Amino acid sequence: MKIALIGYGKMGKAIDAIATAKGHEVILRIDHDAQHLLEKEHLGQADVAIEFTTPETAYHNIQKCFEANVPVVSGTTGWLEQLPEVNAQCEKGHHAFLHATNFSIGVNIFFEVNKKLAALMAIQPQYNVWMEEIHHTQKKDAPSGTAITLAEQLLASVDRKKGWVNEETQQADMLSIISKRIDPAPGTHTIHYSSPIDDITITHTAHSREGFAAGAVVAAEWLKGKTGVFTMRDVLNL
Repeated sequence: MKIALIGYGKMGKAIDAIATAKGHEVILRIDHDAQHLLEKEHLGQADVAIEFTTPETAYHNIQKCFEANVPVVSGTTGWLEQLPEVNAQCEKGHHAFLHATNFSIGVNIFFEVNKKLAALMAIQPQYNVWMEEIHHTQKKDAPSGTAITLAEQLLASVDRKKGWVNEETQQADMLSIISKRIDPAPGTHTIHYSSPIDDITITHTAHSREGFAAGAVVAAEWLKGKTGVFTMRDVLNL
């Protein structure tokens, strides 16, 4: 494939290395100093774009991919209030768009484990549940997109929790998400269920960015030639 990388920070560089090692050609490396490459004449040469930027720029970048009719894989979080609008635009224009809060294969399996455990704990009111997420200090948003996905999955089953807050709370009907920023942690997510007699804890710990980057390349390979709105559940057939 010919790949356009939109965002060339640590994640972009990791994706570049993996994609190149797999025999793909990265034809565009677009950072904040190369915004002119977002135009159709340049983007249109790519088979697929992979976008990892900032909450402030993601929506604009995805629009540019749609204008160039280039399938786009996006892993940027912190802007997801605009995701329904982007999904609708994708469907209307017959484009291809895949967004994930986390591209790691392990994390996406962890999402399925989280849903199953939440369903089991829905009828066990003696357990209080709370979450913790740890990322490096350059992480742009808190809580992480992965933590929000986990929280939304949990809230869909555990109706004694009505919402989440990004702090420790004594409100019994709120899910506490505690965010910590510690270098060089690439990402740890833990869900705790605590009762007076025992605890149940599930944790996913990333050891490097490689899992995220490799998953993004797999998603791009899968998306090429398709139209529609997709997630990693489609890619992994979960």
